[in-house]
Amino acid sequence: MFQQLGKDYFGDPWFRDIYDLSNFEFPGYDDGRVLSTRRCCLCDSNHPWGFPVLATCLGVLAGMCAGCVTGLLYTKGKIPVILAGILVMSSLNSVMLFVMRSPNLSLLNKPKIQDFFTKMNLPNYYDTVIIGLIMVLLIGGVLVYFFHTNLGQAYIATGDNEHMAKSMGINTDRMKIIGLIVSNGVIALSGALIAQNDGYADISKGIGVIVIGLASIIFGEVLYGELTLLERLIAIVIGSIIYQLLILFVIKAGFDTTYLKIFSAIVLTICLLIPQFKQALHLRTGFETEDE
Repeated sequence: MFQQLGKDYFGDPWFRDIYDLSNFEFPGYDDGRVLSTRRCCLCDSNHPWGFPVLATCLGVLAGMCAGCVTGLLYTKGKIPVILAGILVMSSLNSVMLFVMRSPNLSLLNKPKIQDFFTKMNLPNYYDTVIIGLIMVLLIGGVLVYFFHTNLGQAYIATGDNEHMAKSMGINTDRMKIIGLIVSNGVIALSGALIAQNDGYADISKGIGVIVIGLASIIFGEVLYGELTLLERLIAIVIGSIIYQLLILFVIKAGFDTTYLKIFSAIVLTICLLIPQFKQALHLRTGFETEDE
């Protein structure tokens, strides 16, 4: 769910005038997943669970570095942000292969963050839910705090109107770099946790992540319309859950999972068309404000 937090708050809503959507390629996701997995594999299974936390932090740091490179190429090199993201992502393929030393890496019998909950004798998958909730609350709280600081307000101003922000003395290039660093850090955190949850990392596992992120953002936009900061954060989480439930419905309906990505694209397309249907048929979801 916090993949979407990174993509939404440092990519789409306030920065849609700056980015064409902050990186259609998300370098941080694969970078964080791979480096955290590699660090876990270097740890002996008898070591305390603090090693996976260190590995996850290193993964986040790697994602932030990838975002920084993308931001520098975009702001200083004047390379379009989408192309800059693609260039960084392509180069990171070689970095990931160097770190992993193979296209995939297993975490079997290696320490993971989920091991912290094994002594609690929780039902299956409860550890994943608890970790997800903790991280969503943590990231959400940090984002809310950040956007209420002077730096966060400058960041929002840059996304709303870059020319006006420049006239007010805001270094917009710095804001863009910060956005890419933080967004890729959050996305790298997601990749690191998913790799530990799945028990392995694969060099191609990040393909298609953009579809999930867009679907979550769009669900929130379609259902709730104009939202405050906190409400938008909640809408992203709800949107990600709704999207996963729809995909689960497709699987339970008996469709061949080989073609799951095309079903995901169809679901996303329908969601994109919902605002047009609402406008044409004068429909309301019941969540709109009175002036909508």
